[in-house]
Amino acid sequence: MGSHSIEQVLAGLDAEIARAIEDGDRCGYFTVLYRKVTAKVKEGIEAGFFDDGERMERLDALFAERYFDAVSARRSSATPTASWQLTFDAGGRWRPLVLQHLLVGINAHINLDLGVAAARCSPGPQLPRLRGDFDRINAILASMIDAVQADLQRISPWMAVLDRIGARTSTELVRFSIVTARAGAWRFATDLDATPAPDRDALIEARDQRVARVGRMVLRPGPWMSAGLLLVRVRERDDVAANLERLLDAAEPSLASVEDVVAGAEER
Repeated sequence: MGSHSIEQVLAGLDAEIARAIEDGDRCGYFTVLYRKVTAKVKEGIEAGFFDDGERMERLDALFAERYFDAVSARRSSATPTASWQLTFDAGGRWRPLVLQHLLVGINAHINLDLGVAAARCSPGPQLPRLRGDFDRINAILASMIDAVQADLQRISPWMAVLDRIGARTSTELVRFSIVTARAGAWRFATDLDATPAPDRDALIEARDQRVARVGRMVLRPGPWMSAGLLLVRVRERDDVAANLERLLDAAEPSLASVEDVVAGAEER
């Protein structure tokens, strides 16, 4: 998959989404979000949004390879990374919200996979030049989460109720996951690039275990918040296929709004 085009990545994601709709697979929630982010990356490449479009397509393919390898392991006797195993296990349980399925997938793919892909895409002195486009990928993800909030609230109507009364449950979960991903993913890429090749697998394994711990916090964020999330889940729509279709149709951010997110992050 690493040498494939972004169109082939999108085709692979479309096949996974079609399977999830047919099977009612909750892991498809993240796949829909990832597909929308990838399509926005393609749009950005075509519009000259990134510093280096050819490099971005290469990064996108390496990034997707990590996801497809995990999916393949799920369906075979192979073992995916611990953070992806956690994500797949959550897909088989009733209790996590759609939002939690999204965030635990983001956690595995951004906190672990993106750093690995970045270090492979732009090794050594090339890596610092990737930083601007690396930040743009994370900004696309953050903007996409914001854009699908209205659709998530239609799927989970009590999430909006909790937010209105001051619990800010969804906001806290999103901030926890996205901010954690932004803060750690680039640092991991630079650490991995600086590590001698024979030691990199051990570093990835150690990182994977830490990322899995973050994923467990997303799924079980403490007794008070977990109790509130259970109330939300009771009212959440259970038709997985319909929920997936709704998320596929969710509004998407413009590239201009994504650039505003990047600029805001730089100011902070």
